[in-house]
Amino acid sequence: MGDTFIRHIELLGYEKRFFPSQHYVYMFLVKWNDLSEKVVYRRFTEIYEFHKVLKEMFPIESGDINIENRIIPHLPAPKWFDGQRSTENRQSTLAEYCYTLVNLPHKISRCLHVVNFFKVRHDDMNPVTDSQIKKPEVFLLTKDSKKNPTDITGPIVLQTYRAIADYEKGSTSEMALKAGDMVDVVEKSENGWWFCQLKNKRGWVPAAYLEPLDGPDESEEQEPNYAGEAYVVQKSYTAVEEDELTLKEGDTIEVIHKLLDGWWVIRKDETTGYYPSMYLQKAGEVNTSVKSELRNRGAPPRRSTIRNVRSIHKQGRKQISQETYRRNSKKYIQNQRKMRGNSQNKANVIIEKNEPEDNKPKAQPAVPPRPSKDLILNRCTESTWRKIL
Repeated sequence: MGDTFIRHIELLGYEKRFFPSQHYVYMFLVKWNDLSEKVVYRRFTEIYEFHKVLKEMFPIESGDINIENRIIPHLPAPKWFDGQRSTENRQSTLAEYCYTLVNLPHKISRCLHVVNFFKVRHDDMNPVTDSQIKKPEVFLLTKDSKKNPTDITGPIVLQTYRAIADYEKGSTSEMALKAGDMVDVVEKSENGWWFCQLKNKRGWVPAAYLEPLDGPDESEEQEPNYAGEAYVVQKSYTAVEEDELTLKEGDTIEVIHKLLDGWWVIRKDETTGYYPSMYLQKAGEVNTSVKSELRNRGAPPRRSTIRNVRSIHKQGRKQISQETYRRNSKKYIQNQRKMRGNSQNKANVIIEKNEPEDNKPKAQPAVPPRPSKDLILNRCTESTWRKIL
């Protein structure tokens, strides 16, 4: 009959289980070459470990030797705390991952590592349960998401960055780095802390310590917006560097440049300076527990404070001095005031010009000269020239 292999893998949804502790498992319908169909249950941590071994087995196809040769799909690392929201949001990525996996060359898609991982286990047929604990809750994918492949987003492509200097972690949730380490960025937070993975390690790393392999990622930093965007200070901060601002909780400021390292350029009245973005909240936005938790962390280090760094950031990144920010911001404010003043003056001038024109009498049409007697006799009808005789 030949070797056993998988024809198709379909993600059905996920289950929330409560024994031996609360956790989530994904449900897969696996269709085999003998036309049999089996349902298996796998935790995401298991899937990720399977994925790492697969990459080690096929280093060329995983892009470890040359990134251009990569055909094995990317898969994001597990989060520290996998809740129901992250489990649900990850479904589309897993569905696309399984579809791509089965369609890889046979030496990968039909290898024993893939076949054995999706084989039915004893726990798949008889899940471990406790009659005194409530039964698992099942969450199925909607029919629309199954019928429309276009609705399924592709796997999350992890970007690889290089550490530009040594970094010692300050808490258990962070990750230490050595200069030159290559890390995959799982999540980029606008507060300047990025969640990265390095082999079997994962943790938060300051964005200021990372640079892309192919050049400065200036494209991710939008241009300064001197019109400003209103934000409210959620946590006080005392300036350490000369180009930073000291603000108190509740102050209203304007953000004019959002930088990747988590230090934004802000304007308070006519004064500009850097301030930790994690301590700011957009005006009118509702506070969330996630943001509150992030603000409890310390502000990330700034790129300018990292010493003895050989970084391509200095070679190609567009540097804007604080003096330039201050000057352009002041110029913008002055121009806005002039425009408002000119618009009012123009309105007054128009009114003044219109008033005397309205008082002038309107010009009367010119009276044409009376035609001569000979002209009337030659050109007019008989009834007309008889009147002048």
